[in-house]
Amino acid sequence: MIDLYYWPTPNGWKVTILLEELDIPYTVHEVNIGKGEQFEPDFLKIAPNNRMPAIIDHDPKDGGEPISVFESAAIMTYLAEKEGKFLPEDVRGRTEVNQWLYWQMGGLGPMAGQAHHFRHYAPEQVPYGIDRYTNEVNRLYGVMNKRLEDRKFLAGEYSIADMAAWPWVSPWERQGQQLSDFPNLKRWFETIEARPAVQKGFHVKRELRKEGGPRSEEERKILFGQTARK
Repeated sequence: MIDLYYWPTPNGWKVTILLEELDIPYTVHEVNIGKGEQFEPDFLKIAPNNRMPAIIDHDPKDGGEPISVFESAAIMTYLAEKEGKFLPEDVRGRTEVNQWLYWQMGGLGPMAGQAHHFRHYAPEQVPYGIDRYTNEVNRLYGVMNKRLEDRKFLAGEYSIADMAAWPWVSPWERQGQQLSDFPNLKRWFETIEARPAVQKGFHVKRELRKEGGPRSEEERKILFGQTARK
């Protein structure tokens, strides 16, 4: 059994989608990031970066004590390795998947997140920030579109790299993008969207999600005002 510490965001969806694709039983523990539950001591024991998602695997492959994992890419790699699915064992296939998984973690996710922030959450409009991150997301969409010219998925076969990237493309309109500008990416997106496990994982606790609009001052401080001293 997997305990999943989760809130319905792109990083959370990555893991629920994978869990559904793997058909692994899991229990969802809500971590309300707008209320600051990610800073509670019990959660910090398994996620010291005070970010969700995180998991505890009560049935690890080595048969030992439960294993906790934080960071979405680490969780996905751990689960894929444990189940022997969606991450090739051969060095070339595995390298292809890892490249695109880390590309999402280092590029697509952070840049799309900043685009969301400056376009929808910032207390005042900052044209430079909006243009900077909207344009960078557009560039990254172009990278994916080019990559998908001659293959169905990012690393050839459907993998955790696709599951990691798809949730960050799903709010494309809020990022100021048009999927019609990227035909190969659009085909990839719709192919993945049609998978039953993706739909199921994408809608886990969906009713808790607050879409867009200005947040309260208290939520802003919790989500965007943290420093080492706080």
